[in-house]
Amino acid sequence: MGTIRGINRNHQREWWLRTYRRIMMIRKTLLLFLVLSSVSLSGQEKNNIIIVTGKPLTPLDSIEIKRSFFKALQEKTAGNIDQAAVIFRGIIDKDPQNSASLYELGNISLAQNLKDDAGEYARRAVTLDPDNKWYWLLLSEIYKKNNSLEDLIPVFNELIRLEPDKEGYYFDKANALSLLNKYKEAEEVFKEIESRFGLSEDLEEARNKITLSREEPHIAIQRLEKLIKKDSPDIDNYLNLAQLYIKQGQFEKAHDVLKKAQKKQADNSFIHLLLSDVYQAAGRRAEAFEETKKAFSDPRFPIDIKVQIILSYFSKFKDPVILNGTTELAYVTTQAHSREPKAHALYGDILFQGKKFEEAKQAYKKALSLNNKVYLIWAQLLQIEISQNNFKEAIQDGDTALNIFPHEPDLYFFTATAYAQVNDHQKAVNYLKNALSLNPKKWIPESDIYSSLGNSLNSLKRFKESDDAFNKSLELNPDNVYTLNNYAYYLSLREVNLEKAAEMAQRANDLKPGNASFKDTYAWVLFMQKKYADARIWIEKAIKDNSNSAVQYEHYGDILFYLGETDQAVQQWKKAKDKGIISETLEKKINEKKYYK
Repeated sequence: MGTIRGINRNHQREWWLRTYRRIMMIRKTLLLFLVLSSVSLSGQEKNNIIIVTGKPLTPLDSIEIKRSFFKALQEKTAGNIDQAAVIFRGIIDKDPQNSASLYELGNISLAQNLKDDAGEYARRAVTLDPDNKWYWLLLSEIYKKNNSLEDLIPVFNELIRLEPDKEGYYFDKANALSLLNKYKEAEEVFKEIESRFGLSEDLEEARNKITLSREEPHIAIQRLEKLIKKDSPDIDNYLNLAQLYIKQGQFEKAHDVLKKAQKKQADNSFIHLLLSDVYQAAGRRAEAFEETKKAFSDPRFPIDIKVQIILSYFSKFKDPVILNGTTELAYVTTQAHSREPKAHALYGDILFQGKKFEEAKQAYKKALSLNNKVYLIWAQLLQIEISQNNFKEAIQDGDTALNIFPHEPDLYFFTATAYAQVNDHQKAVNYLKNALSLNPKKWIPESDIYSSLGNSLNSLKRFKESDDAFNKSLELNPDNVYTLNNYAYYLSLREVNLEKAAEMAQRANDLKPGNASFKDTYAWVLFMQKKYADARIWIEKAIKDNSNSAVQYEHYGDILFYLGETDQAVQQWKKAKDKGIISETLEKKINEKKYYK
């Protein structure tokens, strides 16, 4: 369990995390510790009783449930989280007292940030099996994320009951009490720690932390200044004093203290971060950035902290200076943690935000070479490859991803898109139907999947099925502009339901008035309705918005021909040829100065 205070003196990483949480309390850009310092009293009341009932299980039921449970674990291990959750919920429907499945569902819900669901599952699990420490640990993590500090206290009491010799639980309880400003109760816990485990640096620091938070700033400053004058070897005294100076706006004093601290411990990354704050306050942005970069270059400085710092800048990427600086920090992180997939994935995300798609693609591929079990990286990679028209590459990567995640509808959708673009529409149809059978996620709306299905079925000349797919898309989302446009165009090509096609094409243009392709579609529908004057107005609008479309020039020529302007029509057909259209029909139009379908 990652304890609130983050202390584990047997691991250097935990020391970094502990120091980070203390120092970052003053950095406005960071969120890790602040999550725990805002108190919410929601959550489980101590006297709430959850009653779990269910019908008695037969021996056959028990065997089936065991098989289902192991199947769910296999799906979870393979990364098929949604499928695993479906199986676990099925188990609960049959056996409401299956605490192991409730625990697994609690973990899955927590990972998906469904905190209310996670809390409900965990509370049911501890009710059924109050002597299982893992259930209580899960509940403690949920309450931490919910900032339900009041509810944490009885949870830690239960953990202490189960493992009275585990020192971390006592520290967790004391820290939760101190965050609730219950300092006397926290001190009683510290006394129990001292009685059970003896004095330690961890205990001294925890007590000092409470003292520091309760002291008036000027008194704390005086106390720390005295300790430093005695040439204290404890670097924490320097860091605490620097923080207090920064809070009081005494940046020069903070700078001097930090420089003294550097003489004692030159490679301390937290000193660099505090110096960055000092320089930032003084408007010395370049120096502030260099100090931050030094901290990020340190491989001992935990990557999770670096990730949180970088993520805090995402909302400010409209500022190119911040975007460029964050990109550099992300790159430095990949150098310091070259074997850490999340470093390369984060770098890819930053590059993607900066529209550096080729570099982002390479970063994602590097992350996947280190760990190919991260579904979201695959999804992002496929979107980039499709946007670059690298359809064969997208097909190859999409099929690889689907071998790992066979239950992810979004991956089927992206791969189907690539297959459709290389005219393998039957494969696209198969993949899109798979996507629909897997309860599509909100990332790719179900309406869009039906729309793509309609496109591919139309290409296969399976028009009835195509129309059904388009109608289903519009049933789910009547304002799906791409469905409205494509459906209208295909109907016009078949010269059926032209009135409906015109209504849909006009609606698409009302919803998205700046799209040249939509204007071209409406013009063509009007042409098929023999409304040539109106068609001319719309095709000229389309060409004004996009003068590079060969198809639009061919359509323009067709319309002009029926308006009796044959010479002008031939000129437009020639423009279409010059812009890349190669077809016998177009050649006949030009050579014979006549319209052909």
